[in-house]
Amino acid sequence: MRPCTWLVRMLDGGADPLYGSCRRRMVRMAVEDVGLADPRALRVALDACETYERLGSPEGELALAEAAIYLACAAKSNAVYEAYNRARVFRFGRRSRPVPAHLRNAPTKLMNDLGYGRDYRYAHDEPDAYAEARIIFRRACPT
Repeated sequence: MRPCTWLVRMLDGGADPLYGSCRRRMVRMAVEDVGLADPRALRVALDACETYERLGSPEGELALAEAAIYLACAAKSNAVYEAYNRARVFRFGRRSRPVPAHLRNAPTKLMNDLGYGRDYRYAHDEPDAYAEARIIFRRACPT
């Protein structure tokens, strides 16, 4: 009920549901607040936006209400938001660094001799074609 109350208050207050803050806020919430705790949340928010575009008011408002309730009830994780912001701080706090040699492509013999691509772990070549990303990227990622 509470998510619908806030949605109705925004709409009644003049928020433009077609181009305005209602849809933008829901998509932002799906990405920033729910994130990887429920990856379907982004699709729900985008589908609600598209449904509103097709139906308009008042029918399309039900799709927005459904998305608002879904987002409010979804598990929350801002891990992507935090990781992205940390990467930006890391990147802009330092000069550009070269790509680590083990992540570089080695299309020539010289590049291969220089160690490009050496020790790269291709997930599909791992046992059962599965490699945990934290193992693959440990050396290349800043902490």
